[in-house]
Amino acid sequence: MVLWFTGLSGSGKSTIATAVVERLRGQGVSVEYLDGDALREVFPSTGFTRQERDEHLRRTGYLASRLEAHGITVVASFVAPYRESRDFVRKLCRDFVEIYVATPLDECERRDVKGLYARARRGEIKNFTGIDDPYEPPEHPELTLDTRALSVDQCVAKVLERFGG
Repeated sequence: MVLWFTGLSGSGKSTIATAVVERLRGQGVSVEYLDGDALREVFPSTGFTRQERDEHLRRTGYLASRLEAHGITVVASFVAPYRESRDFVRKLCRDFVEIYVATPLDECERRDVKGLYARARRGEIKNFTGIDDPYEPPEHPELTLDTRALSVDQCVAKVLERFGG
């Protein structure tokens, strides 16, 4: 399956996804972790316009679908701000699980250790999701996690209870 974590920058999706990966590996599951920030380091020319984000997610979605087809559980963590892009990836995969880390913008800004939101508000970063580029929340995610109400461990437990462990 493909466990696809989506949410705003700072929502907690990578932290939760990483913990899920560790737990699955501990159970002997063959799992691969795909992270938006890590992939952008490998492909540094990937931009942040809508078209560039769509292309990046289509490539990533294809990779996830190929890993899944070979029996690998994929845990993916991406802002993935557009429903259309996420729906495209869903269609590529046999068992796509959309997990919405539904942390509100004000909380993500409060947690922002990298200062990205402040830089975006000052106009230093363009096309920043939640500031000058939209985030389209999933309409029917398989699971929604509110990290204001749940700890990382509680979020991980919810994911594993529903989808794998």
